[in-house]
Amino acid sequence: MTGGVMDRLSAEAGAAPVVAAAEAEADEEADPPAADREAEVQRSHHWARTGEWDSHAGLPTPQISERRDPYPNRMQMPQGNPLLLSYTLQELLARDTVQVELIPEKKGLFLKHVEYEVSSQGGHSARGVKGPACWCLSLGRSLGHSFYPGPRSPEVPQQRDMPGFMVFFRFQSSVYRRYNDFVVFHEMLLHRFPYRMVPALPPKRVLGADREFIESRRRALRRFINLVARHPPFSEDVALRLFLSFSGPDVQNKLKESTQCVGDEFMNCKLAPRAKDFLPADIQTQFAVSRELIRNIYNSFYKLRDRAERIASRAIDNAADLLVFGKELSALGSDTTPLPSWAALNSSTWGSLKQALKGLSVEFALLADKAAQQGKQEENDVVEKLNLFLDLLQSYKDLCERHEKGVLHKHQRALHKYSLMKRQMMSAAVQSREPDSVEQLESRIVEQENAIQTMELRSYFSLYCLHQEMQLVHVYLPLTSHILGAFVNSQIQGHKEMSKVWNDLKPKLNCLFAGPNSSLTLSRSPQDGVSPH
Repeated sequence: MTGGVMDRLSAEAGAAPVVAAAEAEADEEADPPAADREAEVQRSHHWARTGEWDSHAGLPTPQISERRDPYPNRMQMPQGNPLLLSYTLQELLARDTVQVELIPEKKGLFLKHVEYEVSSQGGHSARGVKGPACWCLSLGRSLGHSFYPGPRSPEVPQQRDMPGFMVFFRFQSSVYRRYNDFVVFHEMLLHRFPYRMVPALPPKRVLGADREFIESRRRALRRFINLVARHPPFSEDVALRLFLSFSGPDVQNKLKESTQCVGDEFMNCKLAPRAKDFLPADIQTQFAVSRELIRNIYNSFYKLRDRAERIASRAIDNAADLLVFGKELSALGSDTTPLPSWAALNSSTWGSLKQALKGLSVEFALLADKAAQQGKQEENDVVEKLNLFLDLLQSYKDLCERHEKGVLHKHQRALHKYSLMKRQMMSAAVQSREPDSVEQLESRIVEQENAIQTMELRSYFSLYCLHQEMQLVHVYLPLTSHILGAFVNSQIQGHKEMSKVWNDLKPKLNCLFAGPNSSLTLSRSPQDGVSPH
């Protein structure tokens, strides 16, 4: 019974592009004049500064005859197979770079409040528009999204179509956010995009949050927001723009208000009813294989990350040891304990030795600094990138679990409930119950059939999104070469700089034994490394 309705829905969805194309052709308008574009920029500036949308800034009040289509930017059905994505790693990384830095702690009544400065550096500029204030997106044609499915929010600047682009006036912004703001933003993403890879947030610690934990959480928050800002569907959502640029009070309520009247991606994507048509016949097999592949890749990268952490940690520990070593040499050279009378004959030797030892502490401090720089560089360029990729892989694993425990589980429950209703219907027909009760049961069965059909569509759309998310994971795979390149360059540069310091230090060791009564110098020996000459 459900199969027939599914066929009707697919047929109706197949006709939707033709109707949409005809309506778009009938409502096609000319490009807006330059004055309108300038006024839109002014309104965007006003919104970024105040968080309020001034509909009159730079524009005359429109007359009744000037009313236009309320959704002029709704994308039409994409050409070709929208299931296939064509992004490169460079394109994703160029979308935005967001920095998350700690600001001085504020003391509350009971606890200290940790706040973060979240700074968006923006992406590339759109064609025909100069400056870093714009953010171009050419995603709609491959994702089939309606960018504003409901009434346009007054807090979000409007956007205009350009050939091949959707332009958002996105400013280089810097806002202050607390951890709870990230939590609400994360919840909004899960509500809007339940079938996409939403990265997990780091854990929250109420008491005993030391500096190491706070720094680790800051790094995790930075990875989270960068993965979100570079994710194609997330990057065009109103919640992200509010989170990155709204500087007014109570950003949490603003985020919640932005999603109150807007459904999830399934409700707003024109391709959702036809997702099954774009899926390969063996999608279930591909899903199982992809899940196993991601699990294996995750396990290997997890081990690589652990070893990279140990290597970077050893470099930092080596720096600390070298610094202490140099300080001890300096302390030995600065010793003012007088020589005993029986050692008076060697007083000049001891004095020269102390002076030389004191001078060596400078080189050891320089060695310690070089080792510390290498360790920090490998933490930032190797360990952090590995953590970023692990966060991405973990978000795909979490998405697979949501697919199985969410959509599939609800679908099975609905089918079970439907079978029970059918049995009740057959039993009522046999027992010749009252017509009213039979009609109520028939109505419930029809409602359950509609629910099953919706869940089937959601299940196919979930697989559709899983297929695209897997493609995004593969887009990030070349990040491995970046990580290995950063690791190799760090090792080469670090060893090169430290080798130079060691070579500069070696001639200074000769003066340790260059007293007036000694002619000892250093040379290599297979046995103990030094031999007298």
